[in-house]
Amino acid sequence: MTEKTKMLSGELYNPNDRELVAERHKARIGFQKINSLTDEHKKERNKLFRELMPNARKGLWIEPPFYCDYGYNIHTGKHVFFNFNCCILDVMRVDIGNHVLIGPNVQIYTATHPLDAKTRNSLLEFAKPVSIGNDVWIGGGAIICPGVSIGNGVVIGAGAVVTKSVPDNVVIGGNPAKIIKQIDETI
Repeated sequence: MTEKTKMLSGELYNPNDRELVAERHKARIGFQKINSLTDEHKKERNKLFRELMPNARKGLWIEPPFYCDYGYNIHTGKHVFFNFNCCILDVMRVDIGNHVLIGPNVQIYTATHPLDAKTRNSLLEFAKPVSIGNDVWIGGGAIICPGVSIGNGVVIGAGAVVTKSVPDNVVIGGNPAKIIKQIDETI
């Protein structure tokens, strides 16, 4: 089994594998070019985003700078907006639904490390997927941790650290994030 196959299946893998290093380098070259383009080059920037994130659907809008590990593990629905300075560690699949608004400085992590020091010191790591439902609003500076699923219609407060999965139609906030209230869709 290749290190990439291990990575994508959530097993311990060596991130210093040549293939993975080359893929991360390619992504970095891509987003560095994207991040250097001015608004006069939006068409070229959008083309480069499509190459970086081939699994994004129609209506993707990203305000640079933007950062990710690979890009190809990010799957977006229609009409997804990323504000400035977002970072996605997409070692494993990140699913983002339709009509999702992502505030500035949001971080989404799939990458994680073993808890026991001996294994962690071997420099092996692993990942857990992240899933974000439809019609979600993620406030600026929020962090979504590995293995978290966010339900549909959720609002995540600015600065929240989401460490556990969240059901549909709630407002969450804090560190660690907790449910603040249920959203009444009739209002």
